[in-house]
Amino acid sequence: MSIVLGVDVGGSTTKIVGLKDGELFGTLQVSAKDQVTSLYGAIGRFLREKDAALGGVSAIALTGVGASFIEEQIYGVKTCKVDEFLAIGRGALLLSGLDEALVVSMGTGTSLVRIDKYGVTRVGGSGIGGGTIIGLASQMIGKSDIDAILVLAENGSLANVDLLVRDIIGGDIPLLAPNLTAANFGKIKSTASESDLALGIVNMVFEVIGMLAVFALKNDTIRDVVMTGTLATFPQLTPILSSFSDITELNFRVPPEAVFATALGAAQVMRSTQPEG
Repeated sequence: MSIVLGVDVGGSTTKIVGLKDGELFGTLQVSAKDQVTSLYGAIGRFLREKDAALGGVSAIALTGVGASFIEEQIYGVKTCKVDEFLAIGRGALLLSGLDEALVVSMGTGTSLVRIDKYGVTRVGGSGIGGGTIIGLASQMIGKSDIDAILVLAENGSLANVDLLVRDIIGGDIPLLAPNLTAANFGKIKSTASESDLALGIVNMVFEVIGMLAVFALKNDTIRDVVMTGTLATFPQLTPILSSFSDITELNFRVPPEAVFATALGAAQVMRSTQPEG
């Protein structure tokens, strides 16, 4: 039995996947206020929860912004760093079953990576992401816990926050559906609740990220967009992506285990470099 661990050390969370003889056998995500401490603790917890021995781990693949803080071998196990953008791309293709795609990795911020048979290219990125949601929510509704923000957002109404196309256009306009957002937070009512504001924040972040993907593929032959990262689990993402698919020729996908795509990609890259047996 050969176990390879892939660890994505992000700005606010650490994500781990385990490959046992090439097959995914476990995942774990923990908060990471201190990346180094979190990394060691998360690996120990992962092995304990999966009833796996440290001696069975043949390699550890590190990626993500926090990986730069690690210079030593983890627990004496062979440890290598994998380029984050390569890990993002490889993990997304593995999870989606695609041969090429634009991958949108949504964490504290957002990265866009194009991957096909010729390789991986970083298209760009944005400071818009989970950090934006937490920062704005802490100031606007006094909430900084992401779970609490999401609970509030589930009961919100964008009609009390956003200005829609139908609010400013009297008739129909080709290619512009009346329910599209004309201005995020462009129509905040005095009666808007915390739930309305929470939904407005989440909706704005996802709409901005979705449009970045659309612009990135404007002159490209790739039609598939794979959404990965921590924000991929948010329930508000699916209807927003559906609306983008309706008004573009792009296919937006959120694969299973999308949160762990980068960690999985790192583990797969590491495994592919190991000798057989």
